[in-house]
Amino acid sequence: MNRFSRRHMLAITTATLATPSILRAQGLNDNERSGENARRNASSFQTQAWQDHFDTLGKVTIVADTTSRALHYWAADGSDYRMYPTSVPLNEELTRLGYTEVVRKKEGPTWTPTSSMRERDPTLPTFMPAGEDNPLGTHALYLSWPAYLIHGTHDTRKIGRRSSSGCIGLYNRQIAELFQLVPVGAQVRLI
Repeated sequence: MNRFSRRHMLAITTATLATPSILRAQGLNDNERSGENARRNASSFQTQAWQDHFDTLGKVTIVADTTSRALHYWAADGSDYRMYPTSVPLNEELTRLGYTEVVRKKEGPTWTPTSSMRERDPTLPTFMPAGEDNPLGTHALYLSWPAYLIHGTHDTRKIGRRSSSGCIGLYNRQIAELFQLVPVGAQVRLI
């Protein structure tokens, strides 16, 4: 007679595979368990409420959370809420936080790197036309702060990471969707 049934072998295999994870979890301190020291990525979204940032929804409301790397969108009547994973600025020096608004929209944006971008990376071109190599992707929402945008990206590896020179980046298909929803004058807050 066989001592181990198939069910018994499955239970032993599952327990063996789970043991390292259980041991790692037991070794975490309280900060690590709560996620304070967790590496941020696209799966670490934090829920936002528009009321924490604005008195009214206005035309449209956008909150870009640079900590959880998510953009939150609310329609003017509050009936439509969407959340998108984003890329965020490389470091605190490049990050601008506060209130702004969408002042212009462009499908097929061109790109002119700022002088500080070219100083950090002299290999950057002085101008780049719209197209597949353009780092602004397929659509751009220009903010009232010069050189700060919410735009798409052709490099999908950037989403969920600190990878921009100050802008908020979305997947091209998601910026195209947001582009259709957001009018000029939409209120924006970067936190």
